[in-house]
Amino acid sequence: MHLIEEIGIAIIFAAIFAHIARSVKQPLLLGYIVGGILLGSNIGFGLIHSEESIELISEMGLVMLLFIIGLEIRLPELAKLGPKLFILGIVQFFGCLGVGMAAFHFLGFAGNGKYDLLYLGMAGALSSTLIVVKLLYDKLEIETVAGKLTIGVLILQDVWAILFMGLQPSLSNPEPVVLLKSVGGAIGLVLVAALFSRYILNHIFKIASRSPELVLITATAWCFSVCALAHAAGLSIEMGSLIAGVTIAAYPYANDVITKLSGIRDFFVTLFFVALGMKVPVPELGTVGMALAMIGVVFAGRILIIAPTAYFSGLGLRNGLVTSINLSQISEFSLVILALGLGYAHISKEVQSFVLTAMLLASLISTYAIRYNDTLGRLLVKIFGYIGMKEKSSTPTGNEPGGSHHDSGRDIVVLGYYRIGRAFLQRLESYCPNLVSRVMVVDFNPAFKNELEKRGFAWVYGDLANPDSLLHCGIDKARFMLVTISDVFLKGTTTRRLLSRLKDINPGASHVMIADEPEDLQNLKSMGAAQVLIPGQITGEELYQWVLKQLNEEEILASAEK
Repeated sequence: MHLIEEIGIAIIFAAIFAHIARSVKQPLLLGYIVGGILLGSNIGFGLIHSEESIELISEMGLVMLLFIIGLEIRLPELAKLGPKLFILGIVQFFGCLGVGMAAFHFLGFAGNGKYDLLYLGMAGALSSTLIVVKLLYDKLEIETVAGKLTIGVLILQDVWAILFMGLQPSLSNPEPVVLLKSVGGAIGLVLVAALFSRYILNHIFKIASRSPELVLITATAWCFSVCALAHAAGLSIEMGSLIAGVTIAAYPYANDVITKLSGIRDFFVTLFFVALGMKVPVPELGTVGMALAMIGVVFAGRILIIAPTAYFSGLGLRNGLVTSINLSQISEFSLVILALGLGYAHISKEVQSFVLTAMLLASLISTYAIRYNDTLGRLLVKIFGYIGMKEKSSTPTGNEPGGSHHDSGRDIVVLGYYRIGRAFLQRLESYCPNLVSRVMVVDFNPAFKNELEKRGFAWVYGDLANPDSLLHCGIDKARFMLVTISDVFLKGTTTRRLLSRLKDINPGASHVMIADEPEDLQNLKSMGAAQVLIPGQITGEELYQWVLKQLNEEEILASAEK
């Protein structure tokens, strides 16, 4: 069978089982892995024979995934999370790493690999960003204290994972000189990438920003350039893709790039997890038993480390317990680290197999644990009360610690800064200057950024053809959404498609649209637009009033002369 046909079959199986996973309210990731299990020769039908080729192609998805993770790591936002959260993140990682290694050694989990215990500890210390964020978002718990603590710890876990990946290539020869060389190479790569990003790449992006398509290809080229530098420096290309993402994460174009790369990433990531599923061996009672034991270690470790830390740092016992429950699974990032470790011959296949099994089972269990995290948290609060740890009355409210970057405080959003948008802002600035601080302008031309910000308006880079990228800007909380350009000027979309998506993102807002023709006005009104303006009609009415006024004045003058 041709490789293209096998890739097609892999995608078909992944889609089928992803639909099944969605129907039973399970993560799509599980569907991809199950599809791979059934395609592989270990358990499944053996329909795929080019497993190595598919795995090689799927590494592109790994690069894209890590690049996007890097884009989402905003270092200034980490600094805003506060010292208590940093303490929690540090204690959680190193505490769970130590507890995991000790427990796995005691239970005899280590296989034939030289670094099995270390990798098992890493796997047990990292939680699943994909699963946690999706479930908390569905439950509307992102903005709660426990939700913010959970997201903060997840971000810090990504940082620890990045640092570990920088050390992975040198673990095979763990001499001080080799380790220092590896660390030095990683630091050097970060410095080179950061300096290039600040003094050169920034200008390249400004030139490219007038074309959203060029922004995307420039970001992708930057990713693979840093990957090439990482490879030349003896580091992993995965490390390079993360550094590439982090160094441009603060750019105003980052959210737009994330959205546009998501489709490409999802395709290759699907193949990555299908390839992982193909590696799953025939389940043995011992493997399943070790996987269940690992889940127990992970869950117990989270509670024993996170809850007391949150309690004694003043974040609240219940918040700590709910955060522990939210984080009680094994990260898909762990699978990436284990796959790299297997390639470096650091671990045995046995370890990778039962960690993969544990991740699948933990994903299922944690889905229900997060769904009932409040009930479980209250039950555990009572249990902790018996040992003298009781909830304090000064438990922090939903506004601590840190804030959500989604809430910009700007509830008047102007989408598109062209003639109508400029005229609107000028009039608002002249007659209602107190409203300036409530306005956010979304446009893809950064030439207006400094001017608008000096006047007090907020400016955000955004491509209206991809409104999903605007979610990070806070448009989901806006009161008014004013689309100030019509189909004549929109590229890659239409006012109807744009209105439909904007209503999905923020159904409670008042949506104002610009139409070219009366027929468009009726269509947009029927779709729920609060107001639709036709510039041609408004101009015609103004012209009519002016002419009428001139004629009246002439008649008055003529009458006066008589």
